[in-house]
Amino acid sequence: MNEQLEALIEPVVTGLGCKLWGVERHVQGKYSLLKIFIDADEGINVEDCARVSRQVSSLLDVEDPFKGKYTLEVSSPGLDRRLFKLEQFEIFKGARVKLKLCKPYEGQKKYIGLLCGIEEGDVVIRSNDDEEILFPFGDIERANIIPET
Repeated sequence: MNEQLEALIEPVVTGLGCKLWGVERHVQGKYSLLKIFIDADEGINVEDCARVSRQVSSLLDVEDPFKGKYTLEVSSPGLDRRLFKLEQFEIFKGARVKLKLCKPYEGQKKYIGLLCGIEEGDVVIRSNDDEEILFPFGDIERANIIPET
């Protein structure tokens, strides 16, 4: 469903001079929360979010992709940005990341380490003990950048 939403929303976001970073949809019963993350080379401000929100809201009212009511939130990805696509992992090569896996690997589902890049569809993380671990992209439930302090 998120891929279909992205395909619907991306031309609007791009047309407004922004990049679609990612989409999250949370469903609770008849209600949905749709979070859209936008970015731009020069950064995102509140007005950018408001413009995208108005246009996407109008589009969703016409296309009506949800059953029931929904709430729309538009924001920048932030410093602890979530990584949605494989290409985004390559962009943030060298950053510290926090991964949550769909299923345990060696007994754990959460990993923190240095993002070394991607290798044949796998995300490469260097753990604190200098071990490099390859995670298939499809096995990653969620990945976030850990902001440097």
